[in-house]
Amino acid sequence: MAAFRYTHAVVCRIPLSLRTRGEIELEEAKRQHESYVRLLRELGLDVIELPPRRGPARVETIRVVLKKELDLPIIEISDAKARLDGSDVLFTGREFFVGISQWTNEAGARAVAAAFPEYPCTPIKVKPETLVLGDLSKGLLKVPEPKHLKSYVSMGGPDLLCVGVGKEAQEVLKRMEREATYSYQTLTLLEDEAANVLYLNGTLVHRSMEEIPLSYKIFGEKIDYPRRAVNISQLAQASCGLTSSCILVRRSRHIRNL
Repeated sequence: MAAFRYTHAVVCRIPLSLRTRGEIELEEAKRQHESYVRLLRELGLDVIELPPRRGPARVETIRVVLKKELDLPIIEISDAKARLDGSDVLFTGREFFVGISQWTNEAGARAVAAAFPEYPCTPIKVKPETLVLGDLSKGLLKVPEPKHLKSYVSMGGPDLLCVGVGKEAQEVLKRMEREATYSYQTLTLLEDEAANVLYLNGTLVHRSMEEIPLSYKIFGEKIDYPRRAVNISQLAQASCGLTSSCILVRRSRHIRNL
């Protein structure tokens, strides 16, 4: 399917600021990033590596690369109140689902719909609805961790949704199936973190056996096209996972008239 064919990947190098996050081993994160980038190249992508910037500076750098180096059109969001994070935007090849989360609002979903009027675009709520109370006599109170849409569901192949087995993931899937314009197959995985995968150029990229032993076995049993595994145990602690570590782009191979 052309929707999952890509020519380039844009990635950002690991920032030294991750060293201040005690749970992340910086040197191991760098090694995992290098393995991730090497895998993208092995799958036929030209990888553009950007300096480790954050915030507006990072967004502006990516904008320049997409527009000037890759000659891609840039669509500006006109609504100043719109909030939109790429990890909440799932394109199935037929339609868009936009997760309404801590990082993305309804105005952001409308911006996606306006940018791609040829595709159906459906907002899907992924915010935790309630607190889960523990033993109040012991002062226990569990607050559901906010997550992106693609932490719960991602594309594992043409018309194939990979989804975690957890309650929140299954609720998100039910909302998607209820609102979807098209029908999809689903692959339910026994570790929720396994649901975030990449499908590109005919190959499924998922996390390593060390990270997702149960789901790794499911991938081996159910997927009959090429698969590659990569360990992102450290990188995933500072991101949504495999899908949030790069921007995949398909550049038209044509000669511009000068």
